Amino acid sequence: MTLFTTAYFPSISYMARFLKEDAPVVEIWETYHKQTYRNRCRVMTANGVESLSVPVVKVNGNHTMTKDVAISTTEPWQHIHSRCLESAYKASPYFDHYYDHLRPIFEGHFERLIDLNDAALRAVLKMLKTKKEIAHTTDYVREAENDWREAFSPKKALDTSLFPTYYQVFSEKFPFAPDLSVLDLVFNEGPEAVEYLRRLV
Repeated sequence: MTLFTTAYFPSISYMARFLKEDAPVVEIWETYHKQTYRNRCRVMTANGVESLSVPVVKVNGNHTMTKDVAISTTEPWQHIHSRCLESAYKASPYFDHYYDHLRPIFEGHFERLIDLNDAALRAVLKMLKTKKEIAHTTDYVREAENDWREAFSPKKALDTSLFPTYYQVFSEKFPFAPDLSVLDLVFNEGPEAVEYLRRLV
């Protein structure tokens, strides 16, 4: 079994590994971890790299499993995220070509984080024109042959040399930022994004 965590518009490194595996499985029976890519992604904006976070509610406190994490309705996060992406990437070469794939994410209703993340991942797969099944664990898995659950984290130091540069919006203001959300790669590289991901692993 090859295990991944759930992720909101996954990082480039996550997406590269996910596409490489024949039968990736998303762990949803783990105890939910805060401050991870499970509910956030990093994008390049006019102010530099920023995180977009989905507000969540741990319905069972610190013992809440990822499958049960609810999305908070106390703030208009969908409006905030869509406006941020539009402002950040409107000038990118492929924004207009791909953005319609994201409208259901920002216009739909999602009660659970895993449902939102599955929809976001399906949208990314469509943008990449790649077919891949999204499977979930049916119980908590303690050990797996290929365990990527701790591999992709905003808290981990990043080996920037592993990521070839590509054009990014605001490159005249900021140095290249590696391993952002895969959305950054798709909006800037378009159809070449798949080949970039394949070269990473």
